[in-house]
Formats: sequence, structure tokens, C-alpha cells
Amino acid sequence: MSDLLDLHGRAMGEFDRRVRAVGMTQWGEPTPCAEWDVHDLVNHLVGEQLWVPFLLAGGRIEEAGDRYEGDLLGENPIATWEVASREARNAWLQPDATERTVHLSFGDAHASLYLWQMTFDLTVHAWDLARALGVDEDLDPSLAARVLDWAEQQGMAGGPLFAPPVPVSDDADAQTRLLALSGRRR
Repeated sequence: MSDLLDLHGRAMGEFDRRVRAVGMTQWGEPTPCAEWDVHDLVNHLVGEQLWVPFLLAGGRIEEAGDRYEGDLLGENPIATWEVASREARNAWLQPDATERTVHLSFGDAHASLYLWQMTFDLTVHAWDLARALGVDEDLDPSLAARVLDWAEQQGMAGGPLFAPPVPVSDDADAQTRLLALSGRRR
């Protein structure tokens, strides 16, 4: 499981690097996520990080009420991200955290599935944020390859969370195929 924790740390680093690149006037810039601007995208990932300690501690979604909804970024969005991501990462690094059962919106799941989902989301949204900001879009190649393998095994192409997959050549690199799987064009 330390391998998956390592991947998660790399995915978080990819997203973190892009958050730290957001300029004062870029929070309203559009992203590849049609409904979200940069603020909305970062807010989404902050919300996800805030859920982690709660869910790993055995919390249930219905118990949380609306505490992780709405605008979570406040006056200093980058600092809010830093705190939320640090607390989430610390929760994942607790002994046996990845062996727990978490109570997710679709039912109870093994925490390792939840960790994979978080790793996937951080990875893909790191690219979304990079594209929105006009900064380096290249993701760690081994991270992209591992996340792609997992997503393909999960049958994550299309579905309610993504646009339909984008066709790419069979010899496209892992990042291009991962993005295409989630309806994005590199």
C-alpha cells in the first residue's frame, strides 16, 4: 500500500504545484471542466481534501451536513489549499488508514479505493488547472501511467463524471490516453 500512498503524494504534488502558480487575476479563468473556473476547480479539490480526515475517522456523509459545501476558499485560497491538503495527507499517512472502511456517497468502500479515486482526481485536475493557467501541463509520466492503468481497470471511460472519451492513437503516451479517457484533449 505504500506504493499507492506514494502515487497519491505525487498526484498531490502535481496539483499543489499548479495551485501555487495561480495569479491574483486568474481565479476567474475558465478550465477544461466546462462548468468550473479556476476558483471552482480549486474549491472542489479543497472540499475533497477536507472530507478525507472526516471519512477516514469513520464519519458518514449524512453526519457532515453541508460543512464541506459552498465556497471553502475564503480570503486566501492558496493557504486554504495548503492546510486542507496537508491535513488530508496526514490522515492518509496514519497507521492502517488505507485498510479502513469508508462510508462514501455510493456506499461503504475499502479506503484503498477511495485513495485511488483521490489520486485520479488530483492527477487529472492538475492538468485541468495547468491548462487553465497556461503553465506546464506535463504530468509525472509514471504517475499518469499508473493512474491510467487503474482507471481502465475500473472502466472509468465516460459515465456521469466525465465527458465521453476522446479518440487517440494506440501509441499515444499515458498522459494523453488518461486525459482522453476522461473526455479531455491534450
